[in-house]
Amino acid sequence: MAKKYVYLFSEGNGSMKELLGGKGANLAEMISLGMPVPDGFTVTTEACTAYYENNRRISDEIQEQIFEYLGKIEAACGKKLGDTENPLLVSVRSGARASMPGMMDTILNLGINDEVAESLARLTNNPRFSYDSYRRFIQMFSDVVMGLSKPSFENIIDELKQEKNVQLDSELSADDMKELVARFKAYFKKEKGYDFPQDPKEQLLRSVEAVFRSWNNERAIYYRRMNDIPASWGTAVNVQSMVFGNMGDDCGTGVAFTRNPATGEKKLFGEFLMNAQGEDVVAGIRTPQPIDQLAQVMPEVYAEFQAITNRLENHYRDMQDVEFTIEKGKLYMLQTRNGKRTAAAALKIAVDLVNEGLLTKDEAILKVDPKQLDTLLHPQFDPDVLKNAEVAAKGLPASPGAGYGAVYFHANDAVAAVAKGQKVVLVRHETSPEDIEGMAVADGILTARGGMTSHAAVVARGMGRCCVAGCGDVLINEEEKYMTIGGVRINEGENISLDGATGNVYIGLLPTMEASVAGDFAEFMSWADELRTLKVRTNADTPKDSQQALDFGAEGIGLCRTEHMFFQADRIAAIREMILSKTAEQRARALDKLLPIQRGDFEELFRVMKGLPVTIRLLDPPLHEFLPHTDEEIEALAKDMHLGVADLKATVESLKEANPMFGHRGC
Repeated sequence: MAKKYVYLFSEGNGSMKELLGGKGANLAEMISLGMPVPDGFTVTTEACTAYYENNRRISDEIQEQIFEYLGKIEAACGKKLGDTENPLLVSVRSGARASMPGMMDTILNLGINDEVAESLARLTNNPRFSYDSYRRFIQMFSDVVMGLSKPSFENIIDELKQEKNVQLDSELSADDMKELVARFKAYFKKEKGYDFPQDPKEQLLRSVEAVFRSWNNERAIYYRRMNDIPASWGTAVNVQSMVFGNMGDDCGTGVAFTRNPATGEKKLFGEFLMNAQGEDVVAGIRTPQPIDQLAQVMPEVYAEFQAITNRLENHYRDMQDVEFTIEKGKLYMLQTRNGKRTAAAALKIAVDLVNEGLLTKDEAILKVDPKQLDTLLHPQFDPDVLKNAEVAAKGLPASPGAGYGAVYFHANDAVAAVAKGQKVVLVRHETSPEDIEGMAVADGILTARGGMTSHAAVVARGMGRCCVAGCGDVLINEEEKYMTIGGVRINEGENISLDGATGNVYIGLLPTMEASVAGDFAEFMSWADELRTLKVRTNADTPKDSQQALDFGAEGIGLCRTEHMFFQADRIAAIREMILSKTAEQRARALDKLLPIQRGDFEELFRVMKGLPVTIRLLDPPLHEFLPHTDEEIEALAKDMHLGVADLKATVESLKEANPMFGHRGC
């Protein structure tokens, strides 16, 4: 029997994430729960693995299964790919078993071509919708499948809007959309040397292959490395009947979370746009409306949506991130997954779900990524300073925390600045998946456009980065690398501060204060203390570090590295004197200076730890670490110690050593 590489949504379930990917498994689960999900099928992660094993080619066997299952969804919905009488359009989306928002590729409206666009315009009596869908498909397919620059198409749109004297895409007429299609196709032919593909089956196979390929694009590789996702997993591909949010004013699309992903508050949180497609919401191109306003626009749809999201959260026993489309007043669910959330939200949600009886304490502890807790231990802005600080601009509080540093307008520049030891704030009109490395190293992220569910907001929350989104007060010139806030020009390299909890932007650096373990954090950690069997000690080399560790729950000092006690400016002179001594008498004098310092540190460590165990490693450092490295530093030290520069250089060289265990851990 041939291996099965393709599954209808109705053939799967939520437990099949390894094979169907997270998106495919959850779509299958929603169908099994009787929810309104458009028909579709999943090409499995095993097909992705086979693609790479087959020299990046989709085998004939897999191609046959794809077209066989395409026939099944055509029969189910009574439409046919490429047919001019009743055309079927589909979306093609990635779906790895671990959530990777924005890292891989999506194509919407596949199956449209010149003839289908014309017939759709006639069948729907809505030519604007038809040609809007066509131009979107050309843009996505050209970018994702053919590798043409997405901004080039945006420039074509901007040129036409300028010609027509309009500000928004939605103000372009049906004829304008038709003109965009013509200009997009002309650009495609100019760049590729042949006409835009018109065969829907060719479009489909090329798109599936592009999604497989995107598993190994640079941003996906970086995200996998950052989140410990194995490269061997591969991605599934979901092919789904299109439902359209851009057919008119009784259509729309949105993204929502069953709880606030920034704070954890138990309240439906999200955004929607009427007469739009899903990419418009997450890309931040148009500023969407808050989800609760859907209750005024379409009360029945909103009530149904609330009921579905409540059911999904109770079913998965976790906060859900959902995508939906409304076509002609009918609601369709396009995705559900466990939502990315900030560390503070993760703790509140975990504690609340236990209190609501949905989770046990053991289960709740496993819902929180330990890496996230680290972000709660970092400094926050001093509230007393914030009261008196002048707010330069205000955006949406997309991801909480204190973000501060030098402004950079391009991801690569931010990465380079951090490599030189700078703290940076990445500033963009809106972020895209290509900015992932810059976002990962930035202390904060500021965007001029986009909402609470935009790419910047979702990714920043997942990374634990402070983010202020949709800050319309900020005017950015990315090319010349400066921005203006209220008439004040801020150049690349100058400092700003972001308060991700309020959305406030401040010019300059604001002072911070140490974090504390309190509230939900304290309660959550008390559960961990109840259940754990492993004892935890700290690495601490100073009384201050020891007190901090004790405040965070350490049960002793597992390692005090005595060499770290001597790096402060008022101590390093004595250790250098000891290292550079030529006689036993000189060395004894230097040690006499060090002894009371070290004895005082040990006494203070013991006082702080109040009888808890303390393990001390005696001085065994690579001695060159205490000595200067640059010529200027060596000359200054030689002068202070009345030594010859050449002799000191020779001593520094002679003491250099490599650590054979550097980078290794063991018992």
